[in-house]
Amino acid sequence: MSLAERAGLALLHRMEPERAHGLALRALQAGLVPQPGLVTGERLKCQVAGLRLHNPVGLAAGFDKNAVAMAPLARCGFGFLEVGAATPRPQPGNPAPRLFRLTEDRAAINRFGFNNDGMEAIAARLEARPRDAVIGLNLGANKDSADRAGDFAAVLARCGAHLDFATVNVSSPNTERLRDLQGKDALAALLGGVLEARDALTSRPAIFLKIAPDLDENGLRDVAEVALASGIDGVIATNTTLSRDGLRSPHAGETGGLSGAPLFDRSTRILARLSQLTGGKLPLIGVGGVGSADQAYEKIRAGASAVQLYTALVYEGPGLAARIARDLDTRLASEGFASVAEAVGTGRSAWL
Repeated sequence: MSLAERAGLALLHRMEPERAHGLALRALQAGLVPQPGLVTGERLKCQVAGLRLHNPVGLAAGFDKNAVAMAPLARCGFGFLEVGAATPRPQPGNPAPRLFRLTEDRAAINRFGFNNDGMEAIAARLEARPRDAVIGLNLGANKDSADRAGDFAAVLARCGAHLDFATVNVSSPNTERLRDLQGKDALAALLGGVLEARDALTSRPAIFLKIAPDLDENGLRDVAEVALASGIDGVIATNTTLSRDGLRSPHAGETGGLSGAPLFDRSTRILARLSQLTGGKLPLIGVGGVGSADQAYEKIRAGASAVQLYTALVYEGPGLAARIARDLDTRLASEGFASVAEAVGTGRSAWL
């Protein structure tokens, strides 16, 4: 980490977390954040659900909710970006404070509740997106919607022409009863509606499903079955957790979704089991606790074709993605792999 990054992080950590987050986005927009640029190589290049990635290290949804910093983020070494979540209508989300920094645990708890500017504003920004980046949108539902399943399709219909991929997010713990949509019948109907909206587009963005790390075995089996039968393009495993096992921070009792280092083992076990259940027929993206090249490598060996990160940026700065990609290239070479694809799933059994 550079001296400038260390100084910037020290300043941000003296602020209330949500204010610091907003300031970080403004600094990116103003060009005040070091931007390492493209990180790639023959070992790092990969294809995921038809998407050609320069490297497999992506930005998870939630950092750039309103798609305001896509261009500078694309220059921070990420292989792909996911913005959002976006809902049909703008909504303020849950009352503040709603973001908590768990420094002792290298983690965060949030209960934002899909705060965003709405699909119209976000669609306008996506229309002006950088064309040399792979960009997706996390699809959400309004809290007071009478048809939450319909909301996902509506956002895709409005924004899909500007996307490389879209993610159906039924796994946020911060919108009441949203996770009920992970049930077998509800999920099949929801995905059917989203795919119908995708088929009406002249473009064809890949469709991913993002699942919770708190699913039990039966729930995970149902998700795997529906995902395989539906025709979606992949699964993102996982979102934040409601678990609070082993935390040391005084903020551990806050409600909301826990992300960061404590989520790594739980999310990787879910990833490995989902890889086993789907038999390699669906590409998986591993999320949860990735903060180093070693952890990215473990996710890949557990079955992920690519990884995403977010919370680790709070502790390691915006240059983290580039450092992980470079170090992952070195790790793949040292282990004798000529590509990311060769390593996918080779260590799955260790997580089962």
